[in-house]
Amino acid sequence: MTVASIELNLRGAQRDEVLRELVDKIPAIVQRPESRQTLLRALQEREQLCSTGIGDGIALPHARNALVGLVDQTVIVFGRHPAGIPFGAIDDVPARLFFLLVAPTVNQHLQVLARLSRLLRDPKLRQNLLRAERPDKVIALIREAEATF
Repeated sequence: MTVASIELNLRGAQRDEVLRELVDKIPAIVQRPESRQTLLRALQEREQLCSTGIGDGIALPHARNALVGLVDQTVIVFGRHPAGIPFGAIDDVPARLFFLLVAPTVNQHLQVLARLSRLLRDPKLRQNLLRAERPDKVIALIREAEATF
């Protein structure tokens, strides 16, 4: 995750709008319109299959499987929505924290997804991410949480 891949003020009012905003934070994808469409379609199909809203105001949008050839290395985009949007989570809490995951291999995809899921169980981390004022603070919070794992 880089400062450029963080959006602290998502504007979309619906799931697909937020997915587009998140995808647009991946420079390598935005520069390749066919790859952008492939990723968006895969994310939308995944959401139709089963929501990636995991509860507690968190969504982990990702394709069902790694999209081989789409990216050379794992990409994580963080987005935060001020009010939250319905995302189909089991607890019906609107999603405010979004972690979009795109990985080059299935193994990396599963490893990062599992790690994010574990980190985000911490209510203190979730609250700190909701309050972070700058992208570099988001990165510091996540690194700090990873160090304690």
